[in-house]
Amino acid sequence: MARTPRPVPARVRILAAILAVACIGLAIVGSVTFLVQREQALNSIDERLKNQIKVLESVAGATTVDAPGGASAATEDLDKNEFQSVDEYLKAVVARLVPARNEGSLALIDGAPRWVPTTLSGNDISKNTQLIDRVVAETAGGDTKWGTAVTDQGPLRYIAIPVRMDGDPRQGLYIRAVDLGAELQPVTFAMTTYVIAAVAVLIAIGVVGWFVTGRLLSPIRRLRETADAISITDLSHRLEPQGNDDIADLSRTVNSMLDRIEDSVDGQRQLLDDVRHELKTPITIVRGHLELMNPKDAADVASARDIGIAELDRLTRLVEDIDLLATAEADSYTRDVVDLAALTARVGELVAVIPGHDWAIQARAESTTIGDQDRLLQAWLQLADNAAKYTPEGSPIEIGSAHSDDGSRLWVRDHGPGIPPGARARIFRRFDRAHVKRSVGGSGLGLAIVDAIAKGHGGHCVVTDTPGGGATFTIHLPPTEAELPAPVRAGDVLQREAAG
Repeated sequence: MARTPRPVPARVRILAAILAVACIGLAIVGSVTFLVQREQALNSIDERLKNQIKVLESVAGATTVDAPGGASAATEDLDKNEFQSVDEYLKAVVARLVPARNEGSLALIDGAPRWVPTTLSGNDISKNTQLIDRVVAETAGGDTKWGTAVTDQGPLRYIAIPVRMDGDPRQGLYIRAVDLGAELQPVTFAMTTYVIAAVAVLIAIGVVGWFVTGRLLSPIRRLRETADAISITDLSHRLEPQGNDDIADLSRTVNSMLDRIEDSVDGQRQLLDDVRHELKTPITIVRGHLELMNPKDAADVASARDIGIAELDRLTRLVEDIDLLATAEADSYTRDVVDLAALTARVGELVAVIPGHDWAIQARAESTTIGDQDRLLQAWLQLADNAAKYTPEGSPIEIGSAHSDDGSRLWVRDHGPGIPPGARARIFRRFDRAHVKRSVGGSGLGLAIVDAIAKGHGGHCVVTDTPGGGATFTIHLPPTEAELPAPVRAGDVLQREAAG
């Protein structure tokens, strides 16, 4: 089996991307700067070489004619009174035009070196046969030429000006050359300095980026370590948010998710424990009667059968209530505008058929909310059924709805024995009842279902005392300004109501 290659760490990939972009940027900036400076230096050299033509005119006092490329060359009609030969003219030119630093000049007569500057400030090109042979061949037609020659002395930028004089058959040639390597040395040095500085900057970016990315990604590393440490038996591990950035927000979000997961797992475990506890009693009863039953006694068999069927019916109701509770806690709710007045009237119609009590609608909210009408109806009817079970027969029970700035309320008010303050928090838990006096038939899941539906709408369910005795169960729904993301799930406070 092929071994899976180890993935490249995100820290390395982020840093590599940053360095790649920085390297490309520095390379582009450096290249453009070098090319611009080099071009400026070459243009400056060309201007200096072209100026030699004007200088030759001023030295000779000659008439000029246009040469190819926009330059001009001193060719004919020289002042014969001052210079009697090409040799004398070139001698004067070489003597008067002292080459600058990194420059060299040379006068040729019939292709052979004749005059060189006596100053030591310039370069000696009299022995550069590669340059001499090239310019002699190029100027054979009598035109001024300039260009770049790569020689053993290095690259040379030159201009070659032919010189002729009437009465002198010899062919003169004045050469002026500039050492490109020396002239471009400052540009090259600047570029070298830039490269060194760029490398130093890249190293600094790499070092700083390594620590910065490590610090930024440390919550993700801790998240991975925490995820590895979490198991179904231990969900207590949490991250420690540091700072106030997106990564810290991620840590807090993950902690919130882990809290919800732990609560869900704990709820499932508690449900399993409660179900196991609730199932023990009917199973024990059925088994005990079957063990003690006399198969030969028809009356005993019938009695055991009736008891078994009754306990199985109770188990069936228990399973149905557990399924209903699970659906209420995990189901997605349909968001729609709910008319509270119409909902109140509908509940009043349905509870009126429950015998043994005088039902009355005490208040009706002329407003609307947003929620699942079927679920709200189910929760409200469950509260009414719960009140009917625990309220003495013949006593009145009121229902009603109200709306205010802090939300909507759906309530059921009975006049029974009431709920002790110490038991009001736990009666909404599974299989919990207030006390023995209120213990009647049922699975003990009714109020847990109501609480799950209320939380599924972003609200909650509370119980208070009824004036004169009894208990009032109220479903509180959030105010209409709350936002409602879709879908809404029980246990998440993500509910809003329409304007009332």
